[in-house]
This record gives sequence, structure tokens and C-alpha cells, in this order.
Amino acid sequence: MGLAEALTESDEALVARAVGGEAAAFEELVTRYQDRVFRLACRLVGNDDEALDVTQEALLQVFRGLASFRGDSRFGTWVYRVATNAALMYRRARARRPTESLERFLPGFDRSGRHRGTPEELQVATQVEDRVDRERLGQHAMNAIARLPETHRVAFVLRDLEELTTDEVAEALGLKPATVRQRVHRARLMLRGYLSDIAGERS
Repeated sequence: MGLAEALTESDEALVARAVGGEAAAFEELVTRYQDRVFRLACRLVGNDDEALDVTQEALLQVFRGLASFRGDSRFGTWVYRVATNAALMYRRARARRPTESLERFLPGFDRSGRHRGTPEELQVATQVEDRVDRERLGQHAMNAIARLPETHRVAFVLRDLEELTTDEVAEALGLKPATVRQRVHRARLMLRGYLSDIAGERS
């Protein structure tokens, strides 16, 4: 099979060939997904060296599980599920010191349902990028993402950073789409509150 033909071959066709013992087919799947798996691992474990370990473990699990892949979901979605589980297992095995939760940065409301923030505080929340330079904002954002509760962080990373659809995230995590939307929304609120707090400190 020529290179051009291989590049246009579907994931599922490559899986079938790999299961049949064609090493080149699996190598092509690795070429297609290793960068995405590594990027996801970096976002979930926060360290390039550890992310490399997670990537290797995830791709090994993909190889071992190829025969059990039934095509009920897209191959890419299945790879994301394997990689996500590998990253979470890695983090739990390292038993890292728990970090401060971002829960306190969720917006607060009074009994009437009105936001407790002052007009000035709410304005800060809408002007974060104007008050904090983009490079520092990016650093703060990545630190904040690492501090999100695990269930919210994973949903947020897959949906907003990896740009999977809500249905794909739900399929990868074994959740209902409504649950994914709820977790992503709550993660966004925590991140917005945290970054707004930083912007307010620097104003």
C-alpha cells in the first residue's frame, strides 16, 4: 500500500489490519494519535516527562485492546478514553499532595438570586485579559486547570482544550451529555472566578 493511500485509509480499516497482524497498520495509528495523546497527557498530569510515560502506557493499552475494539464509537474517541484513564491512574498512583480547590471561586448569589459581586468585581471578571498580560494569564490558567476537581478538569480538558463534542466527551467518560455540560460549565465558572481574582489583585 502506498503512502498516499495509507494516509486516506480510515482508522477502522487500519485497526482491522493491525488486529490481523500488520505492524505497519498499528504504526500508522500511532503516528496519527501519539501527538494528541501526549498533549492530553500533558494537560492532565502537568509534566512533560510524566506525560511521556502516560503516552507510552496509553499506546501500549491501545495496542493490547485493539482486538476488543468493536467500533461502537469512533476509534479516536476510544483512544481518548484509554489515554484519559491512563493519565488518571498515573496521577492516583503518584498520590500527589492535594492542591487547594477552586470551589471558593465559584460565583455567589444571595437569597433573591442576585450575584453577590459588586459592579466593579463583575467588571473585572469580564476584563481579565485586559488586566493580566496574555503570557502570565496562560501560566495562571494552566495552574488553575491543574487545581480543578478531577472530574471537572477531565471534562473541561476534553471539551474545551481538546475540542471534542459534548457527545464525544460523554462517550469517552461514560457519562450522560447533561453531566458533561454541567461539569464543564462549573469548571469554566471556577476558572473565571480564579482568574478574575488574580486580575483584581493586579489592578
